[in-house]
Amino acid sequence: MRSFDADPAGVGTGPLGQRAHRRHLEHSVRLERRLYAVRPGVWTLVGNGLSNQTFLEGPEGLIAIDTGESVEEMRTALAEVRAHTSAPLAAVLYSHFHYVGGTRAAVEEAAQDPAGPRDLPILGHERIPLNLARTSGEIGPAYSRGLIHQFGLRLPPEGPDALVNEGLGLHFRNPEHAPYTPGYVPPTDVFRGSERLTLAGLTVEIHHAPSDADDSVTFWFPELGTCVQNLVWPTLFNVFAIRGEEYRDPQVLLAGIDHILSLGAEHLVGAHGPPISGAAEIAARVTRYRDSIQFLWDQTVRGLNRGLTADALAHQVRLPAACDDDYLTSEFYGVAEHHVRQIAAGLRGWFDGEPGKLFVLPPAERARRLVEGFGGADAVRAQATAAKASGDLRWALELASWLVGRPEAEAGDRALLAGVLRALAQGTSAANIRNWCLTRALELEGALDLSRVAEHRFRPAQLAGRPPREVLHLLRVMIDPGRAEGIDHHIRFDFPDAPPAGLHVRNGVSVATDGAGAHAVLSLAWADLVKLVCGQGRLSELEAAGAARHAGDAALTRRALSAFDLPGLGG
Repeated sequence: MRSFDADPAGVGTGPLGQRAHRRHLEHSVRLERRLYAVRPGVWTLVGNGLSNQTFLEGPEGLIAIDTGESVEEMRTALAEVRAHTSAPLAAVLYSHFHYVGGTRAAVEEAAQDPAGPRDLPILGHERIPLNLARTSGEIGPAYSRGLIHQFGLRLPPEGPDALVNEGLGLHFRNPEHAPYTPGYVPPTDVFRGSERLTLAGLTVEIHHAPSDADDSVTFWFPELGTCVQNLVWPTLFNVFAIRGEEYRDPQVLLAGIDHILSLGAEHLVGAHGPPISGAAEIAARVTRYRDSIQFLWDQTVRGLNRGLTADALAHQVRLPAACDDDYLTSEFYGVAEHHVRQIAAGLRGWFDGEPGKLFVLPPAERARRLVEGFGGADAVRAQATAAKASGDLRWALELASWLVGRPEAEAGDRALLAGVLRALAQGTSAANIRNWCLTRALELEGALDLSRVAEHRFRPAQLAGRPPREVLHLLRVMIDPGRAEGIDHHIRFDFPDAPPAGLHVRNGVSVATDGAGAHAVLSLAWADLVKLVCGQGRLSELEAAGAARHAGDAALTRRALSAFDLPGLGG
């Protein structure tokens, strides 16, 4: 399949009334909820959430790999596996940082063991805490907004725009698990991915294998002939994630997949999708999977060397037709043409040699000039409508985007673009693309308001456990350079209940410090500063109540703090 099919005959209707490509609908069957008995002593639960929860029983207990997105998700997984084994939990392993949100359910079970409460070892890569902090810190709003679009988190529960599946699983958050209690527990032991350990009486070899996260690892249990990994997915691997992510280098991916192939495993269990058993079956299918990724990289590089631009390559590089014969190499998550663009950008940067991209007009001005150059808004609307009606969705998408990109865009322009996006969503087998297009269409129609994730909104519980200097460091991406112009002021925050920390506003930036050599001091409770950063209160109110006291130039301190996109912080 090629990204999307403009033929309406390819569209079907799902059980909730969803209108989607027939192949996308059919993919849901592979992701249905099922506890697979992979082999004696090995189980993996598919369909409980976006990720699988996997359990391996050794002589000394049960190892759990990945805990999903919430305490409720992991409790459900534990209840299912308990129908097959009563072995006590011996350890929790994290394959990477995405699915660590339900660990507290495992810790609680270990603490309530009838044989006596036990401390549960939790093992994960050393970068897991850093990655969790990164995605909820400086890039928090952009990361959250990307998740909403990619995973269709605000799509309606039924009807033509309802979610079908996520490509990797049925749900990003299973509705059965609401209200999604967070239960991440940091690793008690960290590894780098080159260790050989004994857990629960089983040998486990850990291999660092960056995938969609740089902390991803492959676990090999030689006594069980079982490999648990996050590289081979139930879909063509996502070199590009439409939610926005760091570059996933195919060359690194290939090394990790080759390691899997070298193991000669009898059972291959993934972070997502059904397990695969049989050494010959695994070898054949995983080889085709790794070759599909090499194909995209090799052909993109071949085109770059020949002077082709990213736009040209996106249309020229096409996976062999045989890739559609196996779901492992089909476009059920992202699409190959986007992966090609990402490879080109990852290797060469955003400028691909196309002169017109060197100095582009501001988006609104460019849209206005394009519309005027095509004969005005009415002419562009007519062409866009005709292109959509004829199935020429690429051209319709570009024309409608010009109309909406102008400051004078009308409701009808937004409706036209939404209609094109909805047609694209129904014509693709790729979950990411369908979800993104439908979410954007609903925004254009005014049915969704995502302004909340266009700004930082911290929660006190999110910040309270962090060191003050680390929290102040987050403010660096919230400073308005216009309001900060001409300010060179270093503030030390003194807390009765936390270590002191500093903030130096200078040269249009904010730098977190230890407070040494500060020009002024602001004394207040750490909990009160957290509330200000979370938008729960104002500094002026604390000053009036005597809960915040200044030493030094109080007016300049207020002015410096007012430079941040946090109205209560400076006044």
